[in-house]
Amino acid sequence: MTEKDPEQKKQLCHRRLFLLKGFAFLSGALFGLNIFSEAKAQETNFFPVTEPRTFRPYPSVPTPKIAFIIDDIGSSISRAKAFLSLNMPITFAILPKLQYSNLLAQEIYEKGYEVMLHQPMEPYDKDIDPGPGALYVSYKDNEIEEIVSENLAQIPQASGVNNHMGSRFTSCSDKVVEALKIIKQKNLFFVDSLTSRHSQAYKLARRLNMKSAPRNVFLDNSPELSYVRRQLNHLKQHALRHGEAIGIGHPHLSTLFALYDFKCDLNKNGPVFELVPVSDLISV
Repeated sequence: MTEKDPEQKKQLCHRRLFLLKGFAFLSGALFGLNIFSEAKAQETNFFPVTEPRTFRPYPSVPTPKIAFIIDDIGSSISRAKAFLSLNMPITFAILPKLQYSNLLAQEIYEKGYEVMLHQPMEPYDKDIDPGPGALYVSYKDNEIEEIVSENLAQIPQASGVNNHMGSRFTSCSDKVVEALKIIKQKNLFFVDSLTSRHSQAYKLARRLNMKSAPRNVFLDNSPELSYVRRQLNHLKQHALRHGEAIGIGHPHLSTLFALYDFKCDLNKNGPVFELVPVSDLISV
């Protein structure tokens, strides 16, 4: 067996340390052992990065661009901290009206990361609760306007919006338009999470001349690490074919580990990719 060179040993050590730290963060959240006490959560500087993030500039030559959105942020500080430790230009989509929604939005934004409102919307399955601040097709237009405005007011750092669930709501054109109008009035972009092939949201956003984009790949519909890695490869292939790609994931342990390896191995061999905030891939 050949001996690993010093650089390989160093990288292996870093990976092991990261995996241990990530496991500690997310295991604490999963089992209700939040690493930070509620009192600690009221402080303003609990993240590992002490200065606003500045990401390494890329060459000026055109390269395929990849953006990651991590959804469902707002209920756990430790999960957010784990993904911040990836040191990647991730866009964090924050659910409204959860315990740490406002606090996380403020802290993540101040560290130089992009923040979105993760707007809950009605799914087809009536037994699934999309959470507080959700939009339903039964709501009147003024109710939709009030809810979206209220959610955005709670997360003023948001530069855009994407839908949480919403398979039923996004298939209802007249209701989607009412929500999109409010987002456009706030001069925010919209990313259609495409939770259903029947979604009308992206098509209608384009018709309204909004800054918008569709999700290209869901990273973690299955929690298996091997599945997430395959999806990341699909994302790379999409970026190669189309010049850009948007991937959506969730604060799972498998997603964290897969993204870490993805980042470390991204430009070692073959074509060079550029990791960017999702706003860089938004068009009118």
